[in-house]
Formats: sequence, C-alpha cells, structure tokens
Amino acid sequence: MRVAHSPEDLGGGERAVAIGTFDGVHIGHRRTLEAAVSAGPTPTVVTFHPHPRVALGYQVELICSLERRLELIAEAGIEDALIVEFTSDVATLDPEDFAHEVLGAIGTRVVVAGEDFRFGRRRRGDLDLLRSLGFGVEPVELVEGASSSTIRRLVAEGEVAEAAHPLGRPVEVEGIVVAGDARGGTLGFPTANLSVDPELLVPGFGIYAGAVGEHRAATSIGLNPHYGGSERRIEAFLLDFEGDLYGSRIRLEVWQRLRDERAFASEADLIEQIALDVAATRQATRPA
Repeated sequence: MRVAHSPEDLGGGERAVAIGTFDGVHIGHRRTLEAAVSAGPTPTVVTFHPHPRVALGYQVELICSLERRLELIAEAGIEDALIVEFTSDVATLDPEDFAHEVLGAIGTRVVVAGEDFRFGRRRRGDLDLLRSLGFGVEPVELVEGASSSTIRRLVAEGEVAEAAHPLGRPVEVEGIVVAGDARGGTLGFPTANLSVDPELLVPGFGIYAGAVGEHRAATSIGLNPHYGGSERRIEAFLLDFEGDLYGSRIRLEVWQRLRDERAFASEADLIEQIALDVAATRQATRPA
C-alpha cells in the first residue's frame, strides 16, 4: 500500500475513499474498508494522526499504533492511504474547504464512511453535505457493539476475550523488549519485559494467556506486588522459546485473563502459581 502525507504526494485519479480515524481497525471499520474496495475506483483511505481527540487536548489511549493501523488497512485491500496531520488548523477547517482541499485534490469520486460520520469545523460536515458537493456517497451501516470506545473500555477492564469480538482479532500489545530485573530467570521463567509507547492502550492489571508469534506467552501486567513494585511492568514468559529478544519490537496477543496479580506467602508459592499459569496458557484458546 502506498502511503502519502499530503494530497500532492498522493496525486489524482478516480478514487473510492474510506475516511475515518480507524483506531483499532475493528469489524465496523473493516466493513467500511471492504465497501471502498468493492466500490470500483482505486480503494483509498484518508485517515488522521494524531487522533483528533488527542490533538484537541483529550486523553485517548490508542488501540494500535499508526504503523499497525496502516498494516491492517493494507490487509483489507486498500491500495493508497493519505495520512492527514490533525492540527488546530485542520480542526477549524470548514467542511467544504476540507472536502475541496483533501478529497477533491486526490480525485475522490465516492466517499465511503459510517453513516454517523462527521467532519470539519464544529463537526458540521456529514455525508449529506458531501453529496451536495457532488461526491458520490456510500454510507455504511454501523455494526452494533463495535466501537473503539467500547473496545478501550473492555481492554482497560481486562476483558480481553470480550474485546476480541468487536475487534475481530485478539487484543494486541506492541512494545520493545528491554532489560528488566531478571527475577524471572532466577525463578525458572525468564520473561521478555516490554516497553510500550505511553499513548497505547494496555490491558488492566492481571495475569494473561496469549502468544507472541508461534509461541504461547504467559504475561503479567501490573506492579509485581510480590516484590513491592510501584511501576507498571509488562512481562511475558514465552513458552518453549530460547533466544535473545532484547531490542526487538514484538506484538503480544492477549487472549484470556487468568487471574488477578497478588503477593504470595513465599517464593515457592509464587513459583507454583506461575507453573499453573503456564499450564493454563498451554490450554488457552485464541479468540476471534
């Protein structure tokens, strides 16, 4: 997929444009992308970064990084993508100006978007306005229960199996493997410690079953209360894995919440519980 950061870089041609933030690229978003692919002209996405609500000063934890968002959009069959930098100037553009300067400039013939799509200054623009400006419009019916806000809430509450249904795939945590306290190795369960971009959503504290690639992973997300930790750690023990992951970017799938994190009466009790968590991870089923 070709990615551009200005209309001039993308150029013209006849396009069917799916427009939206597409955070998470959930099943509702994919319905919109599929409609753009089926519409006829070159299937194209116009998306925004940073997230409009973040740019306007609100706190929003993103379901996935921009890199992952584009990867998922490409997997849906989109050929071109335009990333619009969402600035205060963009936020205050009248919708007619946005339609002319962005959509018209890239040769948009058909706009595909959720039926509740709004854009432009004071969210005044909608699909009816685009139709009145001469664009073809294909509204896409919303998928009940599939919204980025719902997915964020479920993930924050640790309900990762439930979040996988509207997401259309397992919840993911992306991060760089960094050095940790090395306690896992001394306990017989060496872990990969993930450093995650602070703007990305992470499941609520707890112990989870999941996978990194072909290796299942038992993961602890939390403060490590047995050792009196005070900072959030994301520590994944990859089953049947040998090797050095330091410095690698990995994508951790989080399938199922196993239990709360807690302190134990002894280190032996902790080791016994980790062994049970590993056994449960071996039996876990990948959602979606």
